[in-house]
Amino acid sequence: MRLNADFSTRALVHAQALDWVPSPSKGVERRMLFRIGEEKARATSIVRYAPGSRFARHGHPGGEEFLVLAGTFQDETADFPEGTYVRNPPGSGHAPGSAAGCTIFVKLWQFRADDRAHVVCRPGAGEEAARRAGVSSSCVLFEGVGERVMLESWQAGARIVLPNPQGLELLVVDGGFSDRTDALGRWSWLRLPAGRPLAATVGPLGARVWFKAAPLLHDNVCAFEAELREVRT
Repeated sequence: MRLNADFSTRALVHAQALDWVPSPSKGVERRMLFRIGEEKARATSIVRYAPGSRFARHGHPGGEEFLVLAGTFQDETADFPEGTYVRNPPGSGHAPGSAAGCTIFVKLWQFRADDRAHVVCRPGAGEEAARRAGVSSSCVLFEGVGERVMLESWQAGARIVLPNPQGLELLVVDGGFSDRTDALGRWSWLRLPAGRPLAATVGPLGARVWFKAAPLLHDNVCAFEAELREVRT
C-alpha cells in the first residue's frame, strides 16, 4: 500500500471523516494518514483501542512516536494519559493496550537510524517556548536529531505563520483553523514539503495543534524492507 507517499506535494487528511479500519488485533482500529507497506509499514495513523484491547508484545525496529489523544494508553512500563508524548527508539518493544480505551496519533518506522533517545513527556511537562503573537501556550515536546516537536494553543481569530525550511507535519488536536486552501478541524492532518510555510487563520474555538518541523523523511531513516524490495525491482 502507498498512501500519501509523495513527499514533494502537500498532503491533507480529515481523519474524522474516515472509516475505522480493523487491525489484526481484536478491538484495535486505525484511520490511516500515510503508509508505505502492508501490515508492517512506514506509517502515520490515528489508532483507537477499545476497552480491554491490546497488541501482543512486538518490536519497533524503525522506532515509534505517539501522542495520546484521548483516554489512557498502557504498556508494561507505565500508563500514559491523554496529552502524553512518547518516543520509543529503534530496537525498542512493548505490549501496548488500554484497560479503559484510548486513541493515539502514532508514527512508525520514521526515526533516523542513529536516534536512540527514549522520551516520555507527560501533560504539563516539556520546555515552555516563547509565545508568538496569537499563541497562548507553546511547549517543546522534543528537540534533537534534526527535529523540533511542539504542542501549541492558538487563540481564536489569530493569524499564525509557521516557517518551513525543512518540512512540516501538523495534527489538529482540538478546534480548527483555515489555511489558504482548506478548513482543518479536529484530527485533520497536514504535511507540507520544505519551503511551503503555513499561514493559518484560527477558528472561533481556537486550536490546539501538534506539529513537527523536520525533514519529512530523514536521509538516514531506518531502512525498511518493503522500500528496499521496490528499489531492487
